[in-house]
Amino acid sequence: MLEAKILGKGQLVIPATIRKKLGLKPGDSVKVFDYEGAIHLIPSARNPVKQATGILPSRPSLSKKLLKDRARE
Repeated sequence: MLEAKILGKGQLVIPATIRKKLGLKPGDSVKVFDYEGAIHLIPSARNPVKQATGILPSRPSLSKKLLKDRARE
């Protein structure tokens, strides 16, 4: 387990090994939240639209099914 230091202004130094592993660079942002007394840091998405691309299956196409159902009606 690695340790991080809290600086005078409340800044947190994330260990270099974790920054490199997650690809964090100066200027990047992270989401910070408290869950049952534990602090969680989640890297913010650099391009959320690009990261979401492809998460849904391309088949079966719901729009094609809806169009077929409507044509039958």
